[in-house]
Amino acid sequence: MTRLSPLALMLTAAVLWAAPLAAATWRPGSDAELADALAGAAAGDEIILREGRWSGPLVLDKPLVLKGEPGAVVDGGHAGHVIEVDAPDSTVTGLEITRSGADLDRMDSGVFLTKKATRARVEGNRLTDNLHGIRVQGAKDSLVARNTIVGRLGRQAELGNGVTVWNAPGAVIEENDITQGRDGIFVTVSKKNVFRANRMRNTRFAIHYMNTSDSEVIDNDSRDNSMGYAIMFSDRLRVTGNRSENDRDYGFLFNSANRSVLTGNTVIGHPASPDRWRDMGQSSEEGVPAAEPGSDHVAPQKCVFIYNANKNRFTGNRFQGCGTGIHFTAGAEGNKVSRNDFVNNRVQVKYVGTRTLEWSEDGVGNYWSDNAAFDLDGDGLADSVYRPNDMVDKVMWTAPQARMLLTSPAVQIIRFAQSRFPAVLPGGVTDSAPLMFPNSERPLP
Repeated sequence: MTRLSPLALMLTAAVLWAAPLAAATWRPGSDAELADALAGAAAGDEIILREGRWSGPLVLDKPLVLKGEPGAVVDGGHAGHVIEVDAPDSTVTGLEITRSGADLDRMDSGVFLTKKATRARVEGNRLTDNLHGIRVQGAKDSLVARNTIVGRLGRQAELGNGVTVWNAPGAVIEENDITQGRDGIFVTVSKKNVFRANRMRNTRFAIHYMNTSDSEVIDNDSRDNSMGYAIMFSDRLRVTGNRSENDRDYGFLFNSANRSVLTGNTVIGHPASPDRWRDMGQSSEEGVPAAEPGSDHVAPQKCVFIYNANKNRFTGNRFQGCGTGIHFTAGAEGNKVSRNDFVNNRVQVKYVGTRTLEWSEDGVGNYWSDNAAFDLDGDGLADSVYRPNDMVDKVMWTAPQARMLLTSPAVQIIRFAQSRFPAVLPGGVTDSAPLMFPNSERPLP
């Protein structure tokens, strides 16, 4: 038998002494035993809750895994946070979490991650009847994924958000299904966050972005909200592959959001019926989808509203069926807009200004469904410049009561003169190389 030297024995003993003990698994059978487990568990231990109702509030003040078997419910009794995580590297998973308090100042939540909860994971839970579903209050590098969150109903000023992120660099919010409440996801004063593949329904804003830069908003789906994506006071964002469908007011709002890239996004609007267009003094366009019978939606909706947002790049997006495709205002300058599809919007572009904005890049512009153009050389680009607005449009924007004159001979003569004498056109958006086909049908390099 091989004998170990004294030195080898000492080293072996030191390694064994320094090795961590295996994580323990706790299976409490009552609320009292759960309290004992939370108090007695060591860092890294796992606490498994069996089927049944467990009383909150619960506090994880050390790195633990709190896991629920099917049917396990943690009930906060409408008092404070249902589960508060106050330690790094903790996990909350597999639970139904319900009935937080209703104190907005205290930010009562189904799951509340404090600043100490770095790298926390909140995955695969169902959260119902909470003021805030999940609040990430300074927890850096945390993950909120694959949760179902159903917010409360009531006065919006008294509601919380599905997921709230405050000053949590590196946090990732992905694949959550969020309905009701105030905003689906609200983030403020943060950076380097990722919001990916979330689904939001019946909220105020699907994603509400404030003072959060160098982040990504990717492959999210917003439907039937008051607004899809409200991006404010944030720079250097990548907004890619998101969808907004039937959001009432705007698909995307960019307010003081600068130097960002927006590609592959889709906004599908829900304009009013042709009868409502006539009631508003406007004519409907063939192919614009009508509202459902009995709908009271009047289609002031904008696919995109850009307010004082500068040096952004819009490419490869589709804006369809809105009252206005894109509305530019308040000095939004230096934005590049090319290779987008503008399909069946009542007004393709609204630009209240006198500067000329060229919306093509490297000899390629955008597709405009109302552009009756020719392509004699067969290069996929129209042979004439497209101008979405004219002098009459600007009169209508500044004096809406003049809409009753839209079909008058005088207005038609003005529009005819502008088409024959481009020098009388006001400044505004021009596309010198409009596409003959949508990008989806004929993508260009």
